[in-house]
Amino acid sequence: MAVAAAAWMVAAWFLRRAARRTLLHHRVRVDRFKFTRKPFVIAQVLADPAVHDAVRAHAAEHGAGEDATWERVRGYLREIVPFFNVLAYYRFGYAASNALLRLFYKVSVEFERPDPFRGLPRDAIVVYLMNHRSNADYVVVAYVLMGDVSISYAVGEWARAFPLEYLFKSFGAYFIRRRYREPLYHAVLRSYVQLITRNGVTQGIFPEGGLTRDGRLRPGKIGLLDAILGVAADPDRRSRMYIVPVGINYDRVLEDRTLLGELRSGGEPVKGARLAQAGEVLRFVFWNVGRLLTGKWRRYGRAAVTIGAPVSVDAWLEEQETAGVNVLALDRSERLPRVQEFCDAMLARIGAIIPVTPVPLACAALQSFDADFVPRGQLLDRMAAMRDVLLELNGRVIRADRDIEETFDRAYRMLRMRRIVARVGEGYVVLPRGRELVNYYANGIAHLLGPFAAGLRDRDRLPADRLLS
Repeated sequence: MAVAAAAWMVAAWFLRRAARRTLLHHRVRVDRFKFTRKPFVIAQVLADPAVHDAVRAHAAEHGAGEDATWERVRGYLREIVPFFNVLAYYRFGYAASNALLRLFYKVSVEFERPDPFRGLPRDAIVVYLMNHRSNADYVVVAYVLMGDVSISYAVGEWARAFPLEYLFKSFGAYFIRRRYREPLYHAVLRSYVQLITRNGVTQGIFPEGGLTRDGRLRPGKIGLLDAILGVAADPDRRSRMYIVPVGINYDRVLEDRTLLGELRSGGEPVKGARLAQAGEVLRFVFWNVGRLLTGKWRRYGRAAVTIGAPVSVDAWLEEQETAGVNVLALDRSERLPRVQEFCDAMLARIGAIIPVTPVPLACAALQSFDADFVPRGQLLDRMAAMRDVLLELNGRVIRADRDIEETFDRAYRMLRMRRIVARVGEGYVVLPRGRELVNYYANGIAHLLGPFAAGLRDRDRLPADRLLS
């Protein structure tokens, strides 16, 4: 026993030393609260008076004993609370994300202003709000910000499977049940989110509440945002709270066909869907491994991120107070519409900075024609006109200095490889199986296209994305 204890102490010392070296190497700021032991975090939530009230209400409503209800709360906390590991995040996480992203995409990051964090206090409480196009969003945004900060994500139940659950928790992510309506659970989740916010943990949340299935931005969901804004009741923390909008876009979303299948089904379970999805994943892996081995591998184009200018929570609350409304003092029924307005304004900011990569631009141009066959000259002219409109409206066009023919040729390589578009004579035809994908990628930037947006909407054949997440 003594030998084992000594070996454990030596191993722990080496791990702590390696963690300190990793932080010095990356020169990154990690929120101190992330290193707090999980039992202490759980104890802090269990001591929250709001959780005590929720336990009593749940026990009375369901006729359950308080001891059983407290055990239910502890189960929720074991599920929610992560355990941040520096070596997992910066050694394994950085190496894996760097290798995978370089394999699949050319990653680019732009900032809405040259130095977005200039003027923020050193102890600022920062929350990143971003649009949700792919499950790769978690990796892409963490990767482009890894040199500055580590983000704790709110992750849905899809990742609660071995080994993803262990990895995400070691990266500091916390799990949420997106469609679970029990008041007790939401009281526990709210208490945890407010605890980490009060302690300055940098968070990343997707206000849409799930992946877009038709390419458009979805309506905002405000549960997590309302909990975070509640921390601003403390004047000291209120002055340090900032929301940073983030826009994400891809030349290829890895799950696009799966998302469109869910859209067609209206959210109803499709017979054999899991088996079909597993088969699609196997085909994807087999095909791409073959391309790697034969030297025919090509990346999937761009993965692009735009980091917006921080929005001060204090300034928003002051604006509301000037209008005679103390948002944080309102009852929940009166407060939530105000929070929804704030969330909608943030989604508008996110939408305005979504980067435009070659494939969405080419798809938008194709979608603007009524005919399935489009002559090359007309297509290039339409792409150029759309790019001009985007630049006039301050759109974030990736490599806008590139010749429009080069931009289209980059997009066409991807569209041809996926059998979405084929060349016929002096023009291009959208293949029947590719029309939905053309719609999907065009929808991602349609709101940026000014006078062209209405034409894209008229041609859109996708059902509305009303699925719950």
